Amino acid sequence: MRTHPLDRRSLALAALSTVVEWYDFTLFLYMATVLSRVFFPGETPDAAILTALLGFAVAYLMRPAGALVFGHFGDRHGRRATLLASMGLMTGAMLLTAMLPNAAQAGPLAGAALLGLRCVMGFAVGGEYTGVVAYLLEGAPRHRRGLVTSLAAATSEVGGLLAAGVAALTVSLLPAAQLDGWGWRIPFFVGAALAGLILLARSAMAESPEFAANRDAGTLPRRPLVHALTHHRAGVLRGFAISALGSITYYVGITYVPVFLTSSGRLSEAQSLQLATIAALAVIVVTPFVGLVSDRFGRRAVLVPLAILGATVPYFLFGLLAGASRSEAMMAAVLLAVLAGGVSAVGAVATAEQVPAEGRLSGLALGATTATALFGGLTPWLAQVLIARTGAETAPGIMIAVVALCVLPILAAMRDVPEET
Repeated sequence: MRTHPLDRRSLALAALSTVVEWYDFTLFLYMATVLSRVFFPGETPDAAILTALLGFAVAYLMRPAGALVFGHFGDRHGRRATLLASMGLMTGAMLLTAMLPNAAQAGPLAGAALLGLRCVMGFAVGGEYTGVVAYLLEGAPRHRRGLVTSLAAATSEVGGLLAAGVAALTVSLLPAAQLDGWGWRIPFFVGAALAGLILLARSAMAESPEFAANRDAGTLPRRPLVHALTHHRAGVLRGFAISALGSITYYVGITYVPVFLTSSGRLSEAQSLQLATIAALAVIVVTPFVGLVSDRFGRRAVLVPLAILGATVPYFLFGLLAGASRSEAMMAAVLLAVLAGGVSAVGAVATAEQVPAEGRLSGLALGATTATALFGGLTPWLAQVLIARTGAETAPGIMIAVVALCVLPILAAMRDVPEET
């Protein structure tokens, strides 16, 4: 079905909006050691960090639920309405997080409220990223779908960069007492303001042309989830595999690294966040390039070599991180970030292409978002547990390698979607 591309303003608004979701979720990881002291002070430092990371994981388990709800809504009523609803919910969740009482003020209820708001955020983000990816794919010129859709990954990393920068400034400039007393709220207020601005800007977005064409033709399925399961099971499985690799390389190879370095005592919180900022810059640089390469040579030709790299290099890079040398840690963090950024860039378009437009959001909810919940939200907590129990500081690298080896056969057998579809 041939459709006209969206105007650049609508595409830019959609791409930029992923800044918010990744700002919030990466901010929670970057501030995990601070939040563990503020909300779980009765536990030992290691136990408090694990509790904070478990909250991150539980929130991620809400993403498939949000993706299914928003996916059904988006496949029935449009991408634009879905993106407005998800951003509105995210704005409220971040604002309430910034206003929470701490454990000294509310006792255990403070920690419970923090984890509850993480679940609300996870639910909202479940519909956000898949909606943006589908919108960009359906609105982009067909010969530039890889590049345009990769912008969702690139701008999400801008959110991660912004989170790292705001967190680093907050942690570096405030004394510990002020940081734990009120300073931790600043990054969340910044996120709420950013989300509110993007919510207002989204009102100017046009509807996805592919969705509008299907709506006008009367071909929208009444039950999109059933439609995806019935007609596109193989595509859902491929989306799961692609997203599993992208999620574990990102959340273990990028966002977990500051926690790894700080909790092990190798670098201070400020130093770890500064290193994370450099890694985020590397992702922003590499992502559009990989998207262009996938337009030229195909998704499979890019994903298979990245999976092979994922199976071989993270073990050695985490060994460098554990070596305590600042220069080695920086090199390892940047290389891990480049790997994760490459997978995220081509994974954004490849997962969305696995299911046609009439059931795309529901298909992404079943495949890509479920994989993100399992291999994104749970893996930083699991990495910390494995290191604590085994003493093997290369365990996170082994985790990435195992997932890469498991998905490699699926990626190798995958066919690129023809341009005409």
